[in-house]
Amino acid sequence: MASSENGTDVQNAPLCSVIIVNFNAGKLLTDCVCSVLVATTPVEVLVADNGSSDDSLDRLRRQVSDARLHVIENHANLGFARGSNIALAQAQGEYLLFLNPDCTIEADTIECMIEHSRKLPEAGMMGCLIRNEDGSEQAGARRRVPTPWRAMVRFLGLTSLFPHSPRFRDLNMHELPLPEKPVEVEAISGAFMFVRRDALEDVGPLDEGYFLHCEDLDWCMRFRQKGWKVMFVPDVEVVHAKGGCSTDRHLRVEWHKHCGMVRFYRKFFRYQYPLPFMLLIVCAVWGRFALLATGCTLKKFRQA
Repeated sequence: MASSENGTDVQNAPLCSVIIVNFNAGKLLTDCVCSVLVATTPVEVLVADNGSSDDSLDRLRRQVSDARLHVIENHANLGFARGSNIALAQAQGEYLLFLNPDCTIEADTIECMIEHSRKLPEAGMMGCLIRNEDGSEQAGARRRVPTPWRAMVRFLGLTSLFPHSPRFRDLNMHELPLPEKPVEVEAISGAFMFVRRDALEDVGPLDEGYFLHCEDLDWCMRFRQKGWKVMFVPDVEVVHAKGGCSTDRHLRVEWHKHCGMVRFYRKFFRYQYPLPFMLLIVCAVWGRFALLATGCTLKKFRQA
């Protein structure tokens, strides 16, 4: 039997490592893992659990007994980027799929992505068509980078006022016709990120300065800065079942999302725009969060 210098069984080595960061995903985690384990190509599944307090891990262990499944217990909520990077350090595959636990894939999904990757060696990262449970295309699966200018356009609602002007285009592209073949885009969704290992080693892991949200946009920016293309593959589909959450958790998620937005703008655009404009953008970000927090507080008060 063939083996590498470090003793790894080459013939049985996974072609793709699937990394799933879990935090209280409940039954969805088991559904996600089961959908991956029936893949038509050799895989391993690494579940990095960020200190879940629900039954998601117990349920997974009860229902799934497979040597290809590896559970990493972090015992604390370390955030998506750090949880992913911890699992990444143990991944063996030539390809890597970063998959949300509330996604399910088809048996041939990974095989199809590998085929596309081999035809497109310049593509360092690829996303696919992500659908809601009702079959509609989910916003964010193919999108433009939210530059400070585009963020201001969206905040002021200028897209609806100038729908045909390229200067006022929306960030998301889900209302555009689907392309007939893979196309280059500025960014894809963090719910499904298919990455070549050689590209990842060139670009580096996820930025752990983000706790939740915007780390995917950051990675897309860095891949493109290194000369790798980010591609959207329209003939591969996954279902992403976004779950609801309590008002308190929703507010925490929004807090981290807005922190990530500010970090993203400062990291990539602070020297490309005048300081007054950047300050205006940061104020707009936190103004939006203040409005959301006020709305959540009023809703909680009315329900009391």
